[in-house]
Amino acid sequence: MYLTKEVKAEIFKKHGGSEGNTGSTEGQIALFTHRINHLTGHLKNNQKDYNTERSLVRLVGKRRSLLDYLKKKDIEKYRTLIKELNIRK
Repeated sequence: MYLTKEVKAEIFKKHGGSEGNTGSTEGQIALFTHRINHLTGHLKNNQKDYNTERSLVRLVGKRRSLLDYLKKKDIEKYRTLIKELNIRK
């Protein structure tokens, strides 16, 4: 499994402030980005997996909504998070 408890805890510790702060916007965006990267790699090998493709599109939409919220709330956190996660190419 690609997303173990340890990986999840590390993501929230790095971006959410602590391991227990799983509801923070930054932590959620980082987790979604990790999942999106994994699903993108999966779809490169399995082009006809339409269920995964649908899940990926929904996940990107959720991340987009959270990024919009963070941008409205605190533009500096938004900019640093974008740089850290390398979302904008």
